[in-house]
Amino acid sequence: MKRRLATIAAVLITLTASVLTFVTPAYAATGLHISGRNIVEANGSTFVMRGINHMHTWYAGQTGSFADMKAAGANTVRVVLSGGRWTANTAADVTNVINLCKANRLICVLEDHDTTGYGEDTAAYSLDQAVNYWIGLKSVLVGQESHVVINIGNEPIGNTNPGQWTAATVAAVQKMRSNGFEHLLMVDAPNWGQDWQYTMRDNAQTVLDADTRDNTVLSIHMYAVFNTAASIRNYLDVFQNNNWPLVIGEFGWQFASGEVDDTTLMAEAQARGLGYLGWSWAGNTDPILDMTDNFNAASLTTWGQRIVNGPNGLKATSREATIFGGVQPSSPTPSSPSPSSPSSPSPSPSMPAGACTATYAITGQWPGGFQGDVKVTAGSAAIKSWTVTWTYANGQTVSNAWGATVTSSGTTVTARNAGWNGALGSGASTNFGFLGSWTGTNSVPTLTCAAA
Repeated sequence: MKRRLATIAAVLITLTASVLTFVTPAYAATGLHISGRNIVEANGSTFVMRGINHMHTWYAGQTGSFADMKAAGANTVRVVLSGGRWTANTAADVTNVINLCKANRLICVLEDHDTTGYGEDTAAYSLDQAVNYWIGLKSVLVGQESHVVINIGNEPIGNTNPGQWTAATVAAVQKMRSNGFEHLLMVDAPNWGQDWQYTMRDNAQTVLDADTRDNTVLSIHMYAVFNTAASIRNYLDVFQNNNWPLVIGEFGWQFASGEVDDTTLMAEAQARGLGYLGWSWAGNTDPILDMTDNFNAASLTTWGQRIVNGPNGLKATSREATIFGGVQPSSPTPSSPSPSSPSSPSPSPSMPAGACTATYAITGQWPGGFQGDVKVTAGSAAIKSWTVTWTYANGQTVSNAWGATVTSSGTTVTARNAGWNGALGSGASTNFGFLGSWTGTNSVPTLTCAAA
């Protein structure tokens, strides 16, 4: 999407996971990859995108924006590139973009914008042409699988014959794989990304099955079509109920009646563990969708304040990828407890040397379900492993977990460190997360932490 508003005007939880441990994919993952409906890193840690779109191809000189977006709380940046519809971004430039992402501890989603509105916009490139662009960049992309996601083509079909999307997307994914790309691939919906005729929704499994590496994530762009809470929830429910991987690759805010319900969108994304990438840092023809005033990070617009500092915004919910730090940083506590996002960490006792403590927080809640996070902290001496236990008093159960091996016996839950996050230095912390169900009262239990 370049200068989104004209396009916007043109178109007006059943959790099925049953295992408690991380399930490896069908191939030896080399970096970011799909497990079930989640994006995970090579070490098995779930990664939830919280990020910002940056219009690099038109503002290539704004390299300081990468540090600014990181400071705003982003863990991902979706970078607009062009293979020739606009000034082409060369291999050298793309290398520099990747280095900027890595230097600022950001996962890099690279997207080819040339395909925007194909079939309706006569200037747009086909998905096949976009794949050729990526093939031309292969030498600088191979080896970056832990840091780079390839978004094959932005909004690759307009509103004219959106049904062509399925075959074109299948062919593009298969061509990427036949040319040796192992990266996590992202594919955008038709209808200028908004899928209001449900082509992607109804053909999602066909596209996912076409990937011989089982490593594709679907991307929906939410603007004016998603202007009510019901429209957002109903769409996301289909993907969740089918266990299909999905990210919200672009979205705006409710700057006027009939625009996207960004408050519900971010809350639902947080509750469901879905990634989101807001449009955009700056540079729109009409600045209503700019998050900053002319790329000035010190001057956030209303939209910028909502996505950066909102209750389900970047600073409240983003976690840095473990590739940059080795362990998951502690998750932030929501700004205030509420029925939709209750959170109250359990108390931490004083710690003897070689011991550990654990705190429990509810990071998202919906009728019948919730997402939790546990932070484990070593005492005054390093530890080699840890085990956290707790007992639920009100019928809660854990259904799926990441970052730890979690088992249940009656009401007692036991979580043991994963292979990569058991060893902690003095005072160091790591986190694991889980999904659960609840009835009655979803209270915070008392945790016990034992270390070795």
